[in-house]
Amino acid sequence: MEWLASHGDTVFLGQAVEVPGTAMFNTLTQVPVAQKLELPVAEEMQMGMAIGFAMGGSVPIAIYPRWNFLLLAINQLVNHLDRISDISNQGYAPKVIIRTSIGSERPLNPQHQHIGDFTDAVRLILQSIEVIRLEEPEEIFPAYQRAYQRIDGHSTLIVEYGDYYNEK
Repeated sequence: MEWLASHGDTVFLGQAVEVPGTAMFNTLTQVPVAQKLELPVAEEMQMGMAIGFAMGGSVPIAIYPRWNFLLLAINQLVNHLDRISDISNQGYAPKVIIRTSIGSERPLNPQHQHIGDFTDAVRLILQSIEVIRLEEPEEIFPAYQRAYQRIDGHSTLIVEYGDYYNEK
């Protein structure tokens, strides 16, 4: 996240980006406050804002702490971001980096509404957004680097494992 923040065009938005509340917060402590936008729990609005930031020339990193929360933004993700190039006759190709995780089960299992993994299902729905599920720590930096540096007009959805923050 520090490397992404070193680029002046990035903005990090979501819940627990400026204040503690999820495991992802700890990965953002070195990101300057000026590049973070704390949002209320309004997932669909957040994805719409990310699309707007991208259309304005920024590279937003839209952070959804768990897949189960990202489900609430599926309308914007599928019907807008994923299809915007086709809808606009290739007039727009906003680049958004979407960050989510499969919720951690250890040391405390928060139950089914927080531990879903919808990676495979969403991958089948998306046409232009690349979906990357990170399995090992050495995959993290290359995935985010690829997402930021891509010039093909596509966004990237990166899926982490919440349990791995403490285990790997």
